[in-house]
Amino acid sequence: MKNPYEVLGVSKNATGAEIKSAYRKMVMTCHPDKHPGDKSAEEKFKEVNNAFDILKDPQKKAAYDRFGDAAFGAGNGASAGSGFNANPFGGGGFGGFEFNMGGFDMSDMMDEVLKGFGFETGRSRAGGRAASGRDMLHDIVIDLKDAYFGTTQTVKFSSNTACEKCNGHGTRDGKPAEVCKTCRGTGTVRTRGGFFATERPCPDCGGIGRMIKEKCDACHGSGVVNKNRSIDVKIPSGVTDGARLRMPGMGEAAPFGGRSGDFYIDIHIRPHPLFQRIGSDLIMRANISFATLALGGEIEITTISDKKLSVKIPSGTPIGDRLRVRSAGMPAHGGTGDLYIEIATTVPSKLSRAQKRALEEFSQAS
Repeated sequence: MKNPYEVLGVSKNATGAEIKSAYRKMVMTCHPDKHPGDKSAEEKFKEVNNAFDILKDPQKKAAYDRFGDAAFGAGNGASAGSGFNANPFGGGGFGGFEFNMGGFDMSDMMDEVLKGFGFETGRSRAGGRAASGRDMLHDIVIDLKDAYFGTTQTVKFSSNTACEKCNGHGTRDGKPAEVCKTCRGTGTVRTRGGFFATERPCPDCGGIGRMIKEKCDACHGSGVVNKNRSIDVKIPSGVTDGARLRMPGMGEAAPFGGRSGDFYIDIHIRPHPLFQRIGSDLIMRANISFATLALGGEIEITTISDKKLSVKIPSGTPIGDRLRVRSAGMPAHGGTGDLYIEIATTVPSKLSRAQKRALEEFSQAS
């Protein structure tokens, strides 16, 4: 088994959020859908999921940090999509600690803790092992003007969606399957041995938590089918470069009627040829004649919103100075930023006789 930290490209001190972020990026890169027929991509995809399965689970992570590969025993390492396993040491001979505190299940508490970090354990209290669908990530590149006004972009992709024929249940009649009597819908069974206990997938339902007697012929009992999809993404006015938008429940559908994943959109903004953005403010460069800078005057500018404004240039304005135009920048929470005009000038390469004479007179007078 490869080092999970190296597979995801994170350090041992990485936070849960950093691990989850690294996992999402890796999955989007090596997903088999993007590399059809590429066996190496499939192996990489499995490695990434195995690594995340270990590092997302505090017990498994702690076990790996202490014992390495030996923590999971022979053939009992973490596996993609296996959900929460209360036995972080696999077949190595140790089980997860389980305390009976007045009927309170320690694993239930761990479920709640993991959910607080944004991880799903795969255990369903409603009866049935309803693992969550995968989150999905997509990049959108827009212009600065789109960021000013806001825009709507259509994203096209393919992913697992709930099977319409069986309503996502995987059954031929489209109704929820009967809850497994052996595991009572948890998908796991436990073996107690004094103070210790081990947990493994239910042998009767295969860890699903429900008994599907007759499978749907459209999805072969999985409850999901792969389809081409399109989503209209509304990008709000004032969005910043690098912002991440979240669309809950719009990600990949989960098998057996579980909760769908979320759809995330990373926003990237193209550089503008005229405006530079700093926070909610904009900076533009304006070439102004020496005479106007010296004597004062007015210039006309066009803002990011295509509005034309007349701006006064005070006499004696130095090159490099910045003039502020209030509320002509980018939309922001509670208002609008400002526009700063950076003063520049051009030196003519050719002068007429009259221009030379005027400059010589100016030089002598100075």
